[in-house]
Amino acid sequence: MIDLWLVAGLLLLAALAFILVPVLRGQRAQAEEDRTALNVALYEERVRELETQHAAGTLTDEQLAAGKAEAGRELLVDTEGDAQRHGNLGRAVPIAAAVLVPVLGLALYLHWGASDKLELARQFDHQPASMEEMVARLEQAVKAQPDGVEGWYFLARGYMAMERPAEAANAFERTVALAGRDPSLLGQWAQALYFANGQQWSEQIQGLTDEALQSDPGEVTSRGLLGIVAFEAGRYRDAIEHWEFLMNGLDPQDPNRMAIAQGIQRAREMLGEAAPAASADEAPVEMRVRVELAPNVAGQVQPEDSVFIFARPAAGEAMPLAVKRLKVADLPAEVILSDADAMMEQLRLSNFPQVELVARVSRSGNATAGEWIGRSGAVSSTEDRLQSLRIDQPEKR
Repeated sequence: MIDLWLVAGLLLLAALAFILVPVLRGQRAQAEEDRTALNVALYEERVRELETQHAAGTLTDEQLAAGKAEAGRELLVDTEGDAQRHGNLGRAVPIAAAVLVPVLGLALYLHWGASDKLELARQFDHQPASMEEMVARLEQAVKAQPDGVEGWYFLARGYMAMERPAEAANAFERTVALAGRDPSLLGQWAQALYFANGQQWSEQIQGLTDEALQSDPGEVTSRGLLGIVAFEAGRYRDAIEHWEFLMNGLDPQDPNRMAIAQGIQRAREMLGEAAPAASADEAPVEMRVRVELAPNVAGQVQPEDSVFIFARPAAGEAMPLAVKRLKVADLPAEVILSDADAMMEQLRLSNFPQVELVARVSRSGNATAGEWIGRSGAVSSTEDRLQSLRIDQPEKR
């Protein structure tokens, strides 16, 4: 803001110069005016003197006329170059204007100006150091531009990331009011309300999800939320239906597929459904994996951090074929990955001759992203020897 006020100050000085310079020159102009008035007074006195002499009979008419003409010429000579008179405004009006102009200008700028928006734009020129700083900036943004849809939307997402669902719900409500009842916005609004209400369902949430799915049957957030609610209520078949519908609409490389597939598997387990069995002519596929932490990693993780151990195709799709979940406190540990751990029937270990083994530590419990990771090279899915897997590298974001 310093450069803004510096430029404003320079412009103010230039404007004041137009007012104050004439005042500073006032004395000179006044002196010139006084000299002119004196010349005029002398001229008039000379004319009166000539007329007196004419009345006394000392001067003839011709001599009177000649004397007046001579006096007039002398007056013109004395006032030559002073044809343009300098008006005297006085000092009170210019000085008052010099004071009132900047004060009035500052008042008008503070009322209608955009210094807050300028400062906000400068803040967004550099990356925030934390989510808290980003949310604080967004709060300033919506305050400065209350009709900005993007500001309200990203503020709502920021509140959700900081686990402030009640504030997120209010921000999503404002976003919907400005942007219209887009299905994805309705779904996110419903999700925020659900967590703000202590994971209790309500008529408002039901209405929002119904409206979203009526416009877009594949709306991701609404489908996922309905699946969670159905699972928590013990309606596992409904949960599977919602999540499978959601899976069919996702890109094969979408990282969310893994979490959804795990939910479907858990729901099937709760229903007592067996995992897809291998055909009679297929040998069962099992891979034994020992997982441990490297010494340089052990001191940088917490006992309750999640550890995901999975096999995925060595080439092509990155979708996991079999997954096990442990905690850091369980390591070192041995696990068995098999077709029984498949999340989708068409994606089983026995369907892929070469796989890659991966172990990931995730403090947030996110199976698709974490802080530390360990990988094997390509391994035959029929390998029956114990495979060693060490978590020893920070995961690149």
